[in-house]
Amino acid sequence: MLYQTLRIQTAGHVAIITLKGPVDSPSKRGRLSDELMECGSTLSEDEKIRTVIVTDAGEGSFSMEADTVEPRLEGDEEVTRGRESLAAPIAALDVPTVAAIQGDALGQGLELVLACDVRIAAETARFGFPDIKNGLIPQDGGTQRFARLVGRGKAIEMILTGELIDAQEALRIGLLNKVVPSESLTAEALKMAQEIGSKAPIAMGYAKEAIYKGMDMTLEQGLRLEADLYLLLHTTKDRTEGIKAFQKKKPLRFEGR
Repeated sequence: MLYQTLRIQTAGHVAIITLKGPVDSPSKRGRLSDELMECGSTLSEDEKIRTVIVTDAGEGSFSMEADTVEPRLEGDEEVTRGRESLAAPIAALDVPTVAAIQGDALGQGLELVLACDVRIAAETARFGFPDIKNGLIPQDGGTQRFARLVGRGKAIEMILTGELIDAQEALRIGLLNKVVPSESLTAEALKMAQEIGSKAPIAMGYAKEAIYKGMDMTLEQGLRLEADLYLLLHTTKDRTEGIKAFQKKKPLRFEGR
């Protein structure tokens, strides 16, 4: 499929989704939502893909302030294109996802970043939710994912003030996993994605499920889920491969079965 708002490349078992140019209108936002959904569906069916990188390539694609997504009136019809979720298609992926952030991640762009499992940013990047300055609030998971990631106190502060933070502060509060020089971002993100992708695919999927679902459970329920998923892994061929590779001291070759 020929995409207008993004492009896809592959490097071994890694798929790289690069957002193209600034997403500065409701119609572009709507198109990006549709194409991310289509792209996510395609990647989910590709057994060769073990990890996905989502990046902005320094084109300002993660900078999506609230005034560009606010519905507007044209005649008697309310135009709501652009308010569709960008985060949901990425959050729905079973494989691990890495956000590689070159420019600023603001508003719904930051919400898209929050839907990824791991976040790496250039040292010049900034982050925030300016929505409140336009009389709005985050609407694509920002109030929920952000608080779960950095804690309620910091989330409330940033969302209510609308102020931006730099990459080092984002790293300090746990929003980012790593900060690197701009020129190293692509290489570092690919290195991490390849390292993650070398692990057993089923185990990675179960680990994600245990962590994300467990956060909405009691501790007892979460522990039970973890134990159930752990036992299920013992029925997979990848688990057998892991044991054999350890015993024979040979390279691991996981197949996702």
